[in-house]
Amino acid sequence: MFTIIAIAMLFAIPGGLLFIFDSAGNPFKELERGARASVGKSRDKSGIHLRLEELGKGSEQDYQNFRIRQIGFCAASAAMVSVLILISNHSLFVALLLSGLMAVLIYVIIDRELTSQVKDRRRIIEAEFPAIVEMLTLAIAAGETPMSAMLRIAESANGELSKEFATVISSVRTGEPLHTSLDAMGRRVKSVMIRRFIDAIVTATLRGAPLIEVLSRHATEARANQRNIIMNAAGKAEISMMIPVVFLILPISILFALWPSLTNLNLFAN
Repeated sequence: MFTIIAIAMLFAIPGGLLFIFDSAGNPFKELERGARASVGKSRDKSGIHLRLEELGKGSEQDYQNFRIRQIGFCAASAAMVSVLILISNHSLFVALLLSGLMAVLIYVIIDRELTSQVKDRRRIIEAEFPAIVEMLTLAIAAGETPMSAMLRIAESANGELSKEFATVISSVRTGEPLHTSLDAMGRRVKSVMIRRFIDAIVTATLRGAPLIEVLSRHATEARANQRNIIMNAAGKAEISMMIPVVFLILPISILFALWPSLTNLNLFAN
């Protein structure tokens, strides 16, 4: 019985791998399309849509691809674990239990990986923010409109924040108002710094307030915030560097200092 199940699982593993990597000539293409349709109809209760949208992958196809990848890896890992457990002459209950645990573990790991990518992108955007604000301030001070200044930054700069400005420009070109596109950018990038900056620009644009003063103030605050972040990171690095000094270098130094004295005392004692 176990041999039959193991052989069946061995045939299932290549199919699962084909399902995951979507190789050319995949015989499960129609099954994949059906899975995408069913996944698209399900409700997103874990915030995958929002996190993918923050990464610039807000389409339904990106969401379906992520879900298919996640479920495919879970199924393939569970199948491999089941085969290994059954080949090692363990019970079917143990195989099902361990394969289920492995599937849950892979599911959580992929979800945490997506969260980590979102946090890294948010950190990169906040690090790019001071320089981008200064460029925007200089462009507007030179006489350009906010739209043309954002377009210049999107075309000349390389980074995640310039890509967000490019998305704003694309939305405006499709007929959406500038303040609506900027507000969508602020909601998409879940950063307090970016949200305050967007609110200030939208308010100044709608009320006709001078943008240069607003941008200069935000540039100064962004530089101060970035300096505080660097100082906090340096403080944490200093504390972490004390661990090998206190627990490794200092005991070895004391041992080297006391070892000759201990050796002489042993000689006198003998």
